[in-house]
Amino acid sequence: ILIMLFEADSTGLKSMAIMLFPLQFFVFCHGLLQLAQLLVSGYLKGSISTIEKRYGFSSQKSGLVACFNEVGNTALIVFVSYFGSRVHRPRWIGLGALVASLAVFLMALPHFLSGPYQYSHSISNNMDKDSALYHATDKSHLKMSPQNCTQQESSTNQEVLPIMLMGQLLLGIGGVPIQPFGISYIDDYASKRNSPLYLGIMFAVTVIGPAGGFMLGSLLLRFYVDFDKLAPHEIELDTGDPRWVGAWWLGFLLAGGLLFLTSLPYLFFPRKMPKESFRITSVQINADVLTYCLSAKETGDGATEPQSEKMIQNRKDPVPSTSYAEDLSMVKFLKAFPKIVLRTLKNPIYLLVVLAQVNLSAMVAGLATFMSKFIEQQFSKTASVSNMIIGGVNIPVAMLGIMAGGGIMRRLCMSVKTSALMCTAMVFTAVLFGIPLLFLGCSTQNIAGVYPSSYKPEPACHLNCSCDDQAFNPVCGSDGVEFRSPCHAGCCMRNFKEVTCAGLSPILQNYTNCKCIGANGSGFAVPGSCGTGCAHLFLPFVVLCALTGFVASLVQTPSFMMILRTVKPEDKSFALGIQFMMFRVLAFMPGPVLYGSAIDTTCILWAKKCNKNTSCRYYNLDHFRQRFLGLQVFFLFGAFVCFLLTLRKIKGSEPLDSEENKPNRLPLISKPSKSEENEKMCKSEA
Repeated sequence: ILIMLFEADSTGLKSMAIMLFPLQFFVFCHGLLQLAQLLVSGYLKGSISTIEKRYGFSSQKSGLVACFNEVGNTALIVFVSYFGSRVHRPRWIGLGALVASLAVFLMALPHFLSGPYQYSHSISNNMDKDSALYHATDKSHLKMSPQNCTQQESSTNQEVLPIMLMGQLLLGIGGVPIQPFGISYIDDYASKRNSPLYLGIMFAVTVIGPAGGFMLGSLLLRFYVDFDKLAPHEIELDTGDPRWVGAWWLGFLLAGGLLFLTSLPYLFFPRKMPKESFRITSVQINADVLTYCLSAKETGDGATEPQSEKMIQNRKDPVPSTSYAEDLSMVKFLKAFPKIVLRTLKNPIYLLVVLAQVNLSAMVAGLATFMSKFIEQQFSKTASVSNMIIGGVNIPVAMLGIMAGGGIMRRLCMSVKTSALMCTAMVFTAVLFGIPLLFLGCSTQNIAGVYPSSYKPEPACHLNCSCDDQAFNPVCGSDGVEFRSPCHAGCCMRNFKEVTCAGLSPILQNYTNCKCIGANGSGFAVPGSCGTGCAHLFLPFVVLCALTGFVASLVQTPSFMMILRTVKPEDKSFALGIQFMMFRVLAFMPGPVLYGSAIDTTCILWAKKCNKNTSCRYYNLDHFRQRFLGLQVFFLFGAFVCFLLTLRKIKGSEPLDSEENKPNRLPLISKPSKSEENEKMCKSEA
């Protein structure tokens, strides 16, 4: 209905849209839409370790799921570049967001298709609360036949990965027009002075999306995954249990609904709107809008708007000229596409800045996907606490860095040269902050039969217990050694604490008479992991990690503005399309998979199902920390090199701050007259 209204030849509706939806409101709506879009991304990354545990994914598979939305996005980015200036950009943004909302609902579907979550009880279900531990002499009840194993695997977990990948694929397809169309639309109709501020605000607001996703994960992962299928008294685990799995699916339902609602306003925005100008009063704004509306009535077609263009030209801040690609058919455009790409990439400043952003984006993609898991493993925190730290500390600090970068650039009227200098200095500082993070951590705790390899209990202490090799119900012995299960600790008894509340089961206190604990085999064990003992390093890690993120975030807005100001106006939309395509191909797609693969190489005990590795039980935490955070330093250093080369390239060209080349003049493309005007406007506003 909304599309039919806008397709109707009603100049009154179009004129009213111009009056009701100024550019500032578009910036506001676009911030909300990207907030909702990135809420999904943040929530998925915050719950990735929970999904791993629930469905037995390796970190590499989790990284593939996390980045698979970029496949659909990359496949269509060329067509976005072609249609960038031809189509009704706000309407396409809205339709894409509707598709994305349906994809998010699809990602929650595996929960409703799979059965209840099954976890190891370590054969302790067979004993009464006051009896000795059951020592199985026949392990046939612990194993599945190959036929049953195949049936179970095909009916549950094998369906999950394709569904998650399909949901991510559709999410990427729906998100194709959102950021490129939104940024180019804002930059087309914003004044030169306000454009950095708008983009800085938009980027900062969209950072709240991932933060909200992590905070939502922190809240919802405290609920048991099957709380909708089980009665409260049937839930035996608590959030501190290593086997706990939270309600990962619930957040997708909430985020999908929000994404649907934020997509609706875009169906009302006009295709074009008046260009912002400097030092205009409210009376002048109303006059401009009135002139625009009258011109639309006279022409009967709001697509050309000759009077509006004349009004904008009178403001001496013309709308960028239309791309030459608009005059080409689709076939000719596809043939010309490689030439246009080469022409754009031949701009050395553009290429170097994009490569620097690729390094930073690959770092962010990997850290955002697995930082929660790193905190869980390295500092023995729950998934809820890890998400709270990321969403409540790291991301807000990065948001402040993005806003500060945009504010500094606007305040100082920075040229490309000074922007490159700032980016180089800030990234180098981030490298210096990132190196100490490699040493803030602890080694893996002593785990009997697992780590270190030299520590193995006497086989006789639990030989008669017939423990299941895949049992995972960790207990911490009184001697500080962790065991995979009470059975592996050789425990014979367990003690419960009675609960006075009616309807609640007794709480397990400890296991006693454990043959593998203590000198005489008379030790005890308590449920849960022993932990890494790194609690004293957690706060320094959070502070230093936040500082690194803040400093690195300062380059976000200046680097984007360098790209927008170093390409020809008619190539702006296409250059943004190439930029985002390179982000996806070189950063967002390989980044999480690379990080996940590096994490998998540090696993020292895999869970197995049907003789195949599933998720990892224990990691070598020294290797985990060095490889995970080492990749961060590697990508930061790569960005530093690219920005440094950009600065040298700019210094090797014409001086940008001389009288002949004013501050807003960009190398090779800007005209002196426009630069002089921009300098006067900038100084007058300052």
